[in-house]
Amino acid sequence: MSVPPSPKRVCLVIGTRPEAIKMAPVVDAIRAHPALEPLVIATTQHREMLTQALDVFGIVPDIDLGLMQNGQNLGVFTSRAMAALTETFLAHQPDFLLVQGDTSTVTAACLAGFYQGIPIGHVEAGLRSFDLSSPFPEEVNRRIATCTADVHFAPTTEARNNLIAEGIPDGDIFVTGNTVVDALHMIPARERFDTPVLDRLPWDQHRVLLTTVHRRESLGEHLEAICDALEGIVRMHEHVEIAFPVHLNPRVRDVVFARLGNVPRIHLLEPLPYPELLELIRRSAFVLSDSGGIQEEVPSFNKPILILRDTTERPEVVHAGFGELVGTDATRILARASALLTDRALYAARTSGANPFGDGRAANRIAEVVDTRLRHPPEHRGPRRLHHDQINATLERLAGGG
Repeated sequence: MSVPPSPKRVCLVIGTRPEAIKMAPVVDAIRAHPALEPLVIATTQHREMLTQALDVFGIVPDIDLGLMQNGQNLGVFTSRAMAALTETFLAHQPDFLLVQGDTSTVTAACLAGFYQGIPIGHVEAGLRSFDLSSPFPEEVNRRIATCTADVHFAPTTEARNNLIAEGIPDGDIFVTGNTVVDALHMIPARERFDTPVLDRLPWDQHRVLLTTVHRRESLGEHLEAICDALEGIVRMHEHVEIAFPVHLNPRVRDVVFARLGNVPRIHLLEPLPYPELLELIRRSAFVLSDSGGIQEEVPSFNKPILILRDTTERPEVVHAGFGELVGTDATRILARASALLTDRALYAARTSGANPFGDGRAANRIAEVVDTRLRHPPEHRGPRRLHHDQINATLERLAGGG
């Protein structure tokens, strides 16, 4: 009697809360596949928020590298992560490597895996802002992932087109939808909040807006302007409340608490567990945020978002009507928020589009493609040579500041 082959080991590397959320459905899909077994490695690029997200989905990393340091420099972290991941890959010999998104963890994992010849799949591939400085350093991280990956799991057709324009073979690209939609389906609606302030909000009498700010390019005078706009919104609209979970970065917290800590109807909160954040999106009138992930989540709840950035690598949310780029100018933010609060026709138009990010079955598609690639690997390595040229081109652009 023949012995069935051992499952192939698929390594999933995560380092931040968004990665944990978007990889959780993929971990489940790999675990459920009879021919695959997951090996979850956490770099712990962000300790508190990563742990919070992993707990929500019941994921315990098989290996926790524990690399986070207070005030860590991105270059130092990336080099430490690359060294630690190299040693881990050598010890555990994964058959396939999955990375997600655009973090420094992704760059470290891709380079470590590439140097060892491990086939790499990039989840959420093909997103582009076409500006190396915004979002920083995420735009470069995504391009490095594209250069090193064998398989590209594009969430949308627009992301696929970006990859094809960069010379990625169409046969290596799979449009799966975004795994964040899968993750949302794993989190049920809540009758009550665990955060007392949120449960006490006058949901029946006032309109509640959700605000989040954390990007590096939003700091300094831009964050000051965002605070001006938020204060202006509640002063102009007496039946509006703003719920603002404040990021742990001291450069965000120091400014936000100093500027908005005593403003009536602006509620400054600690970072929320993921189910609480989703419930807050579900109940809010609309969202103001510089977050990439929230841009993907609001269409699932048919809510508008004012994007506090000048560019977005997720233009689908704008094209579908849910999102509007408003930058960080206080006057523009106040004007566009007021329009959504007072113009019912505009609000209806901004909440009637179709979700551009998929149907909630992305993770299963990814698992099937990984299994197929492992059983029938491509015979040629031409794309690798192309990717090497892309790496050099990216490094030349960086050196020239373009």
